Amino acid sequence: MDLLFELMNATAETLYMVLLSGSLAFILGLPLGVLLFVTRPNKLLPHPLLNRCLAMLINITRSIPFIILMVAIIPLTRLLVGTSIGTNAAIVPLSLAAIPFFARMVENSLNELSPGLIEAGQAMGASSFQLIQAILLAEARPGIINSLTITLINLVAYSAMAGAVGGGGLGDLAIRYGYQRFDMGVMLATIVILIAFVQGIQYVGDRWVKRVSH
Repeated sequence: MDLLFELMNATAETLYMVLLSGSLAFILGLPLGVLLFVTRPNKLLPHPLLNRCLAMLINITRSIPFIILMVAIIPLTRLLVGTSIGTNAAIVPLSLAAIPFFARMVENSLNELSPGLIEAGQAMGASSFQLIQAILLAEARPGIINSLTITLINLVAYSAMAGAVGGGGLGDLAIRYGYQRFDMGVMLATIVILIAFVQGIQYVGDRWVKRVSH
């Protein structure tokens, strides 16, 4: 019974970490991805220097393996949440890993749109804000939703790795009970739940994409 409670608690912790860090990635990564796109040369708001700086920052962040990122930003994590262990602490590196990843995915989704959409909007006298809101984001919704789906799936894997350094969740349970106590039953249970998370996220994401596609 105690082990079942631990399993349920770890599942809730993983869900909490993924949803909260995924929400932060969406809230901050979406405008960042749009900014990356519109500041490109020959786009709506061309600004080569800003674009290069943002792209460099994103590329550097994405180049750092997640397990190293978690350790490297421990001082920042302590500053923000007051501790470097637990689910709340894990959300900091999870978000920092997910935001640039999602931003780059959003930029790619916008880049796949036809340039004629922007030209048509400009011909109708739409402002830059109106073009971004009513045309770019509206037309790129399927790609953005698919990007969010991939980001959440990556966060499931990252949350499991967070357990290696005291991040809580299913990864922590698998290490403490499955690995250290050689309990293959616990290890198998955590794997099954993680697979269920990924399958559920992919299913919801695919259905959502079909619903908004036109």
